[in-house]
Amino acid sequence: MDLFSRSWTALRAAVAELADEDFEQPSGCAGWLVRDLVCHLVIDAQDVLITLATPADTEPTRDALTYWEVTDTPPTGDDPLDALTVRLAAAYGEPRLLRFHLDDVGSAAGRAAELADPARRVRTRDEVLTAGDYLTAYVMEWTLHHLDLVAHLPNAAEPPAEGLAQSRAMLEKIAGTPFPVSFSDKDALLVGTGRRAPTDAEKAELGGFTAKLPLVLG
Repeated sequence: MDLFSRSWTALRAAVAELADEDFEQPSGCAGWLVRDLVCHLVIDAQDVLITLATPADTEPTRDALTYWEVTDTPPTGDDPLDALTVRLAAAYGEPRLLRFHLDDVGSAAGRAAELADPARRVRTRDEVLTAGDYLTAYVMEWTLHHLDLVAHLPNAAEPPAEGLAQSRAMLEKIAGTPFPVSFSDKDALLVGTGRRAPTDAEKAELGGFTAKLPLVLG
């Protein structure tokens, strides 16, 4: 729960510190500019609020790892919902409006997470999880999107080290295989989720693990 808050706070702070022109730069998400990614974060914050306000009285069907649907096909940006996000982001017109909306809804999502009972069951995407598992899954969401945010912004703040480390550990459990120890947490996440292709040297270290990649989380 605490790591959710630290990861989310760091991501929102990184957005708040962006210059207006940064919003027109490409992000690490295929087909999305930084402004599109920030708009997606607003939607993510709404999802957190909705989920934490949707109690369930049945047994959990997913946990922090099985929450993720894993495919091997990276997104192209052509999905109808992805395209809708681009149109919504453009409708804001000015970066300050996106910043304001993310701060407003994002702060509320952060407070809701801090107040949540980790053992309480909640429903999302027709599945049931404990609130603790749901928020743990979102550490991965915040960390990966923080990497997407700064992909082409070398002066922007990176994700917290502890969020990178936990996300790597989660991805390794999902894969059933650890990354080579020579891989930094950031590189393990970027290569593991298909955000960048492995170098020839990295392929040699990955060995048979290369065939499992990318692990595209949705």
